[in-house]
Amino acid sequence: MLKKLIKLVKALNSNANPNQIAFAAACGFLLGFMPKNNALWYVLFLLFCFIRINKAAFFLITVLCSLITPFLDPAFHTIGIKVLEFGPLIPTYRILMTVPFMPLTKFNNTIVMGSFLTGIAVYLPLFFLFRVLVVTYRKHLRDKIIQSKLMKAFYKSSLIKKIADISAEVAPWEN
Repeated sequence: MLKKLIKLVKALNSNANPNQIAFAAACGFLLGFMPKNNALWYVLFLLFCFIRINKAAFFLITVLCSLITPFLDPAFHTIGIKVLEFGPLIPTYRILMTVPFMPLTKFNNTIVMGSFLTGIAVYLPLFFLFRVLVVTYRKHLRDKIIQSKLMKAFYKSSLIKKIADISAEVAPWEN
């Protein structure tokens, strides 16, 4: 986990494309919202692992979002039940249930459906929000934080020297 955090900080402070970091964060929210006990989550997880995104941001946001998701489950349930009980879609759901392996996605679970649709709905706003945050951080905050007295003292501690050693082991081409 520490290596992922170091990679994220490196990506924020490097010339990494802000779109990759924002895309990773938005994908992390999408997966973080969803329950982990269905094939849809695993398919999306594998897909996101094979595309070019900042893996550190993706994994950290997924884990952090997963921690708050239980508090959002009642809202996801409400959204999911509205979608699954929507009359014109019921014949489509019946057909999907007969498709091999489709029931493994648990799309008929209210929380899975609600969290998936919520993740899709907030994907673009989160992408643009994180992109603006990364660009703003790099433009206005990065140099001020690095030059602060607190950070200078922080860099002198022995713990930071150990973290720097770990950071040196992280290959620059790893995302």
